[in-house]
Amino acid sequence: MDANYYSRLNQYRSMWVMVFFDLPTETRKDRKIATKFRKNLLDDGFAMFQFSIYSRFCASRENADVHIKRVKNILPDKGKVCIMHITDRQFGMMEIFHGTAPQENQRPAQQLELF
Repeated sequence: MDANYYSRLNQYRSMWVMVFFDLPTETRKDRKIATKFRKNLLDDGFAMFQFSIYSRFCASRENADVHIKRVKNILPDKGKVCIMHITDRQFGMMEIFHGTAPQENQRPAQQLELF
């Protein structure tokens, strides 16, 4: 099979995990908890996609499951958190706008994994 076949297959096998959250920040304690949650996401290799939306590239569904489990283990008691995973192909079809002019889709840097 040719290289294009494996490239297409990889686009459907590799995943993006996206974490959307809306956490309370009214009190000092709430802000500390929200900051800790964001810091934990960054420590696990997530990058800020937009305010309260963090994303992480994963080479496979199994790898995505590991990071989804890690996010579930650090969920704050208050607020709303949504975890979504999509294929690299779906992520690449995203349309991003800054203002009214379409911008080229700039993907977050891919993280290398050592085994």
